[in-house]
Amino acid sequence: MNNGKPNWWSRPSSAPEAARIPTPSPADAGDGDFPLPAPQPSPGQEPADPTAPVPAPGAPAAEPFAAEPTEPTEPVVADSGQAAGPPAPEAAPAPAVELTKTGPVAEPAVELTETAPEPAAVPPAEPVPAAAPVPAGAEAHAPAPQAPQPLHTPDEYRTPPYGEPGPWAPAPPVQRPPAAVPPQAHPQPHPQPQVHAHPHPQPQGGAAPWVQYDPWSAPGTGAPPLPPKKSRKGLAIAAALAFALVTGVIGGGIGAYVERNGGITTVELPQAEAGDTGRAPDSVAGIAASALPGVVTLHVRGNGSSGTGTGFVLDDKGHILTNNHVVDGAASSEDISVTFSSGETARAKLIGKDTGYDLAVVQVTGVSGLKALPLGNSDNVRVGDPVVAIGAPFDLSNTVTSGIISAKERPITAGGEKGDGSDISYVDALQTDAPINPGNSGGPLLDSKARVIGINSAIRAAGGGSGEGEGGSASQPGSIGLGFAIPINQGKRVAEELINTGKATHPVIGVSLDMQFQGDGARVGEKGKDGSASVTAGGPAAKAGLRPGDVITKVDGQRVHSGEELIVKIRAHRPGDELELTLSRDGKELTKTLTLGSSQGT
Repeated sequence: MNNGKPNWWSRPSSAPEAARIPTPSPADAGDGDFPLPAPQPSPGQEPADPTAPVPAPGAPAAEPFAAEPTEPTEPVVADSGQAAGPPAPEAAPAPAVELTKTGPVAEPAVELTETAPEPAAVPPAEPVPAAAPVPAGAEAHAPAPQAPQPLHTPDEYRTPPYGEPGPWAPAPPVQRPPAAVPPQAHPQPHPQPQVHAHPHPQPQGGAAPWVQYDPWSAPGTGAPPLPPKKSRKGLAIAAALAFALVTGVIGGGIGAYVERNGGITTVELPQAEAGDTGRAPDSVAGIAASALPGVVTLHVRGNGSSGTGTGFVLDDKGHILTNNHVVDGAASSEDISVTFSSGETARAKLIGKDTGYDLAVVQVTGVSGLKALPLGNSDNVRVGDPVVAIGAPFDLSNTVTSGIISAKERPITAGGEKGDGSDISYVDALQTDAPINPGNSGGPLLDSKARVIGINSAIRAAGGGSGEGEGGSASQPGSIGLGFAIPINQGKRVAEELINTGKATHPVIGVSLDMQFQGDGARVGEKGKDGSASVTAGGPAAKAGLRPGDVITKVDGQRVHSGEELIVKIRAHRPGDELELTLSRDGKELTKTLTLGSSQGT
């Protein structure tokens, strides 16, 4: 068959048939090719023995063509259509043969190589005796022929690539018995089978950087086989892993830097948006916003000392109510200055003061926009009502604190530094737990409607004494949650008297009390001061029938336990008010009713 495709046969031809291959004429060789005569045996030379061993690599060739051992190949024979005897037994793979043309030829040397496909694992039909090996280094010289030498020795196992044998067909690989194969120093990779008749030689010991061009090979078969493509899925997974690794390293570095250096950009903290700043009127913020414009801070200098207190505006004429002990050290009106919550400062003059009630009134002039605080009713206050205190504790003006009413009608006394009792204050006070400290004295105590219900005056010290923060009898200044305020009903009456007359009146019953009595109640003394009668003649007590030695135990039904408490209860009323007194005389309980008299305060 000659259909343009290579045909492979499995039967060998005889050696005489190879000798009858005609030599093509120069015209048949084609342009640019040199003629290759048909192989002819030399005189005295026998055809090549297929069983002869191949010389070792590097040894001189016995023929004009040097053979080098390569990878084992599968024996291939050509079928000429004639019977050439029984089929040749299949031999073990033999190394590929590299043919190099040498000799006195005018053309340049040509190197032809061929590697047959890898043989199939088929056991040999019959053992073939191995030929005698050629000694290493042996070299045979053929006599110089007169005619051109053939390209290779005729081979009965030849396999032409296309049709009949021709001058273009290189010699097929020489088959050798398995015993004649020389050992290899290093294992060589098996070549992959090629689809064309003239495969390129495989590089020994690794991939060669170049391949030999074969002008007789089919188009597109000269390049080495392409390596198998790698799976795209595997490449994608590898790329993803690499990206994750790089990202993790970079992220870790950035995180460490941010942790150590506090960030790489300007810090912007979240913040709530601007909202409504209004507050409910009965809240602490609402009460403070309403009352602060009417609260003032007083600074007093005189007699080698100075002090700070608080006051609040009573009317638009500039009258300000405060404690007596706040302004008591001032020698003149020039020593009193008033600072408003707006920061405006003005001089104030003293209008009047009363030691027994510990109240005083000063007045500022030339100040516009004054806001007077509304006054509440202390009789309506109940224990537990919320309150707010405003003042300047330790000269911290406009300080706001809050609490509740802890108790009512708490009898307290303050002062007494002079020793004669003339500076003692008797207060039927409101008790609160709103924090009050030195400097809060004279400030307002406000209810939930921002109305004044008391004047902050005293605190209880941890040492057990009572007093207020500015020079009182307190052994430890500072709030411990026990603050006391003069009820506004009492403060209002005294303030009115001080503004109108400059003096305040005190309600009295006309008796002298025994302040050393240790029993329960207030005992009328046997004698008064300077040896006078203990019951004032014509006074309220004398008219009601009181006698020396009587012990008063109740006032309007409220129990009293000491002389101080009786004074506090009496001063909680106005002159002219009627009182019902319960007393004990000679073991008997008596009830007497009297009308309160009046005395001038100091």
